[in-house]
Order: sequence, then C-alpha cells, then structure tokens
Amino acid sequence: MALLRINKDLQELVKNPPPNCSAGIKDRDPFHCEATIIGPKNSPYQRGVFHLSVKFPKDYPFTPPEISFITKIYHPNINDKGTICLDILRKGRWSPTLSLSKVLLTICALMTEPNPKSSLRPEIAREYEKSRDVYNSKAKEWTQKYAL
Repeated sequence: MALLRINKDLQELVKNPPPNCSAGIKDRDPFHCEATIIGPKNSPYQRGVFHLSVKFPKDYPFTPPEISFITKIYHPNINDKGTICLDILRKGRWSPTLSLSKVLLTICALMTEPNPKSSLRPEIAREYEKSRDVYNSKAKEWTQKYAL
C-alpha cells in the first residue's frame, strides 16, 4: 500500500507541481526521495536551491515521512543536521490525507514565515524576533554560500 501511495504522491508532483517544488526517487529506492525547493520570493532564501531528503516509512501514509534539509540553511525551525520542526511531520499531528506536495508547500511557507515559538535554534529565533534585519542578512549570506 505504501508504494502505491508514494507513486501517487510523486505522480501528483509531476502532473500538478507546486510552485518552486519538485521531488523524485533517489538511488532506485522508492522509499527514499530527494526533494528540491527553490527559495520563496520575498524571503532571505530567494533564488536558493535547497535539497531535502524524504524517507517514507513502510506504513506510509499512516506515519509521516522523515524529511530533512540536505542543504545548510539559517533558520530557527531547522537545526544544523537539517531536522525540521514542523507540527504536521509529528506522528500525533500527521494526517494520511497530506501528500508530499502539501508537505513541501508547508515547508515553503515555513521558510517565508518562521515560527520562533517552536524553535530548534533558540538563538536564531531570538534574532528573528528582535533583529529581523540581522536575521535576514545572515539567512541571505547562508543562502548565497550553500544554496546557489
């Protein structure tokens, strides 16, 4: 069942791709994909190309995929290992009705609007809240260094 759903999600991405997002199977393993997000306009990540690892569990879609950034990113909700703090990726908050396309769109939204109250990097969250210009400058610098 998981393979059918993964294929359906990937076909949806091809037929009706969300803005700035794509994904495909990695190394012929249908349970492991690599996704790409182009940094959203009007964000410090604009024009950056961000690669993400997507690992589907054997009981997908009943359990959320493990998604992490491969590309380094300066963001309060994404730690230095690429782990993303996003409610919908937690087991208790995940819904089988969510598709990979919807999850990637939600990650794009998080890139545009970080959630400093649910931070994996408290120092960056404080900077985001208290000194947005400094935060934007560092995020742009990291984008230029790691994502261009």
